[in-house]
Amino acid sequence: MREQERSQDDEPYADGLDPDALAPDGPERERRNPKEDAERRRRRARFLRELNEARALRERVKPRQARAARMRQQMRMRTFRW
Repeated sequence: MREQERSQDDEPYADGLDPDALAPDGPERERRNPKEDAERRRRRARFLRELNEARALRERVKPRQARAARMRQQMRMRTFRW
């Protein structure tokens, strides 16, 4: 679990995705304010860190329910079609 915490802190984005890589090119991108983008990325990273922390806490406090929730999510993902 310590490795997960370290890896989250080492990466600039909690989910490993760079929002700039997904941003549109051209005039839409030029209209964006870099300060607003930086603030949005910081808020997003903080939210994702807190979300992961909450999941870890839930797993420690209620391991059986957390495991059942993980299994349900896996079943949902297996039956989902693109």
